[in-house]
Amino acid sequence: MNLDTGQWGAVLVVGLVTGFAKCGLPGAGILAVPVMALAFPARQSVGLLTPILILGDVLAVASYRHHADWSQLVRLLPSVAAGLAVAGVALGALRDQHMQPLLGGLVLGLLVMDWLRQRFGWEHVPHHPVFVNGMGFLGGVTTTLGNAAGPIMSIYFLARGLDKQAFMGTFAWYFLVVNVAKIPIYWYWGMTTPAGLGLCLYALPAVLVGALAGRWWLPRVNSARFAQLVRVMAAVTAVRLMWG
Repeated sequence: MNLDTGQWGAVLVVGLVTGFAKCGLPGAGILAVPVMALAFPARQSVGLLTPILILGDVLAVASYRHHADWSQLVRLLPSVAAGLAVAGVALGALRDQHMQPLLGGLVLGLLVMDWLRQRFGWEHVPHHPVFVNGMGFLGGVTTTLGNAAGPIMSIYFLARGLDKQAFMGTFAWYFLVVNVAKIPIYWYWGMTTPAGLGLCLYALPAVLVGALAGRWWLPRVNSARFAQLVRVMAAVTAVRLMWG
C-alpha cells in the first residue's frame, strides 16, 4: 500500500492514540477517527482504522480481561447485533459526513441525560430495558457507520455504575467482539482490503507504546477523576463531530 508522508504519520499517531485509549482512557480513541479522515478518503479511513482498533482491543483484553462484567455484555448483545445489521445495510447509501452532526448531537444529548440522572437521582433509568436496548442499538449503528461508539458506550457503562477496573474490562471485551464483527461488513463494501489489513501491522509498534503509556497512567488516576475525564472526552468528541 503506497502512502505519502502525511498518511504514514497519521497511521502512527492513530496507533499511539488507540493504544493509550484502549488501555488507559476509553473515549479518547475517538480522536483517531478525524485523524484518519484527514489523511484518507472518509469511507476508506473507517475500514483502515478498524484493524488498528482491534490491535488495541486485543491488548486491552490481555490487560483487563479478568475484570469484565459479563452480565453487562450479554444483556447488550441482541440490540448491538441489530444495530450492526441495520448500519451494514445503510452503508450502501450513507456517507460519514451525513452522520457526523447527528452523532455529535446524540452524544451531547446523552451527556445531558447522564447529568440529569445524577442531579435528580434517576438511578432506575440506566437499568430500564428501553435504555439498555436503545444504547446497545445505537452503539452497534454508530460503531459501524463511523467507529464512533466510544463516547456512547462510555456514557452507558458509567451510567450502569461500573467501577474503573470493571469499566476497562467490560469496555475491552465489548469492542473486541464488535470490531471483529464489523470486518466482514467492511470487506463486503470494499472498505477493508488485504492491503488495509497489512497496514495495521505497521501501526503495531505505536499501538504497543500507547498501550504501555495507558497501563502506566490508569492506576495513577482515581475513579472519580477517571469518570470525569471520560465524560470530558465524550463532550469534546461531540463538539468535534458537530462542528469539526
